[in-house]
Amino acid sequence: MPVIALISAVVVTVEQLLQWRYGAAGLLGLLLVTVGIHANRPGVSSAGAVLLALLVARPAL
Repeated sequence: MPVIALISAVVVTVEQLLQWRYGAAGLLGLLLVTVGIHANRPGVSSAGAVLLALLVARPAL
Protein backbone atom coordinates (compact mmCIF):
# COMPACT_ATOMS: atom_id res chain seq x y z
CA MET A 1 0.00 0.00 0.00
CA PRO A 2 2.76 2.58 0.74
CA VAL A 3 4.26 1.89 -2.70
CA ILE A 4 0.99 2.84 -4.40
CA ALA A 5 0.82 6.06 -2.37
CA LEU A 6 4.40 6.89 -3.32
CA ILE A 7 3.78 6.27 -7.01
CA SER A 8 0.62 8.39 -7.00
CA ALA A 9 2.48 11.20 -5.22
CA VAL A 10 5.19 11.12 -7.89
CA VAL A 11 2.57 11.22 -10.67
CA VAL A 12 0.81 14.19 -9.07
CA THR A 13 4.14 15.98 -8.67
CA VAL A 14 5.03 15.46 -12.33
CA GLU A 15 1.60 16.72 -13.40
CA GLN A 16 1.95 19.84 -11.26
CA LEU A 17 5.45 20.49 -12.61
CA LEU A 18 4.27 20.16 -16.19
CA GLN A 19 1.30 22.44 -15.60
CA TRP A 20 3.48 25.05 -13.88
CA ARG A 21 6.24 24.95 -16.46
CA TYR A 22 4.36 24.29 -19.72
CA GLY A 23 0.75 25.18 -18.92
CA ALA A 24 -2.29 23.42 -20.23
CA ALA A 25 -0.49 22.15 -23.34
CA GLY A 26 1.97 20.20 -21.18
CA LEU A 27 -0.87 18.66 -19.24
CA LEU A 28 -2.63 17.75 -22.48
CA GLY A 29 0.54 16.11 -23.82
CA LEU A 30 0.93 14.04 -20.65
CA LEU A 31 -2.74 13.07 -20.83
CA LEU A 32 -2.38 11.96 -24.45
CA VAL A 33 0.69 9.86 -23.64
CA THR A 34 -1.04 8.23 -20.68
CA VAL A 35 -4.29 7.51 -22.51
CA GLY A 36 -2.43 6.19 -25.55
CA ILE A 37 -0.39 3.78 -23.45
CA HIS A 38 -3.39 2.51 -21.49
CA ALA A 39 -5.58 2.15 -24.59
CA ASN A 40 -2.74 0.57 -26.60
CA ARG A 41 -3.03 3.30 -29.24
CA PRO A 42 0.45 4.24 -30.48
CA GLY A 43 -0.85 7.17 -32.52
CA VAL A 44 -2.34 8.89 -29.51
CA SER A 45 0.72 8.36 -27.34
CA SER A 46 2.99 9.51 -30.18
CA ALA A 47 0.98 12.71 -30.58
CA GLY A 48 1.36 13.39 -26.87
CA ALA A 49 5.09 12.68 -27.00
CA VAL A 50 5.52 15.03 -29.97
CA LEU A 51 3.58 17.75 -28.16
CA LEU A 52 5.77 17.38 -25.06
CA ALA A 53 8.93 17.38 -27.18
CA LEU A 54 7.87 20.57 -28.94
CA LEU A 55 7.13 22.25 -25.63
CA VAL A 56 10.51 21.29 -24.23
CA ALA A 57 12.43 22.25 -27.40
CA ARG A 58 10.56 25.52 -27.95
CA PRO A 59 13.26 27.73 -26.36
CA ALA A 60 15.90 26.15 -28.63
CA LEU A 61 13.87 26.77 -31.77
